[in-house]
Amino acid sequence: MKKAKLTLPQLSAIAVTRVVLGAGLGLLFADRFSPRGRRAAGWGLFMAGVASTIPLMRLVFDKRC
Repeated sequence: MKKAKLTLPQLSAIAVTRVVLGAGLGLLFADRFSPRGRRAAGWGLFMAGVASTIPLMRLVFDKRC
């Protein structure tokens, strides 16, 4: 198994990305908000999570030993 050595800020960025992605998905499936507002916020958070995942994924794969 290959290991990646990451700093605490890098690991925190990965964790925050997962939270944003999950919050976006949660809003997409929630029923408490108006459909239009929920959809806009959900897709916005989801896409922000996806967009920030790509550079972080490259960072992890570049740091593998």
